[in-house]
Amino acid sequence: MGNGTYFYFMLFENLGCIKYALFSLGFIFYCVVIYFNVLIILAVVLERTLHQPMYILISCLSINSVYGTAGFFPRLLTDLLYDTHQISHEACLIQSFVIYSYAGYELTILMLMAFDRFVAISKPLHYSNIITRRFLTLLIVIAWLYPMIFVGIAALLTARLKMCGDKLFKVYCHNYEIVKLSCVKNDINNIYGFTVTITMFIPLIFILYSYVKILIICQRSSQDFRSKAYQTCIPHIAILLNFSVALFCELTLSRFVNGEIPTELAVILSLEFIVIPPFVNPIVYGLNFPGIRKKVRHFIKLKPY
Repeated sequence: MGNGTYFYFMLFENLGCIKYALFSLGFIFYCVVIYFNVLIILAVVLERTLHQPMYILISCLSINSVYGTAGFFPRLLTDLLYDTHQISHEACLIQSFVIYSYAGYELTILMLMAFDRFVAISKPLHYSNIITRRFLTLLIVIAWLYPMIFVGIAALLTARLKMCGDKLFKVYCHNYEIVKLSCVKNDINNIYGFTVTITMFIPLIFILYSYVKILIICQRSSQDFRSKAYQTCIPHIAILLNFSVALFCELTLSRFVNGEIPTELAVILSLEFIVIPPFVNPIVYGLNFPGIRKKVRHFIKLKPY
């Protein structure tokens, strides 16, 4: 098999009429995800009072959600609707790049959120001098480039491999699953993939460090200060925990679990990091931050602005 042929998603075989129900649920869910995240983006972009670092980073999270789901749902819905479940080698690599760069972006953006809250709570008087617009822009650019470079190199290393298999037992293109179909030695890919996995968790270490320091500062502060700090940090921590657990499940399933759990459960766990955060993030931030909540209500006309 050469690199110019196709891969086949085997898990879509023999779904029967249930595929139409799955398509309907998937389509509705995708529309809801796009709707919620676009509302958050518009609220931050159009409301001048929300042009603050914390809200800008929340909008970056929503932009990333739109990006990641666009790399997954259209392809999934197409495979559910039609009987042909093939994807070209190039398109498969692109989908893999989008999905895993999305995961990397999510971690780096959450890292910037943790850093923002750490500075705001530890140095409130100097916050505006530290988190300037220029510095924030630089941090966001680095946060986007960091995963793009690492995931992009992994995709290029995979693209050079000669394939001897064409069956993917996933519902999306997974870089490690593609590598396993190679009929040549792929030690470089395996070593690099493991290195990238470790490297991508560096932001998680920084996030945990930041929140531990925040908790220590809060314990030494007044009740009113603790209340305000927890109000802004708890949503970030909830989002972080949800995404970290989902990503850990996906990485564990792909590299260390092979057919040891039911296929349906494996599919659900492998999809959680793509499906749940884009849905949960806008709800959490929309409900917990009055500025965003007020603007969103204005958009959907729940009550007068």
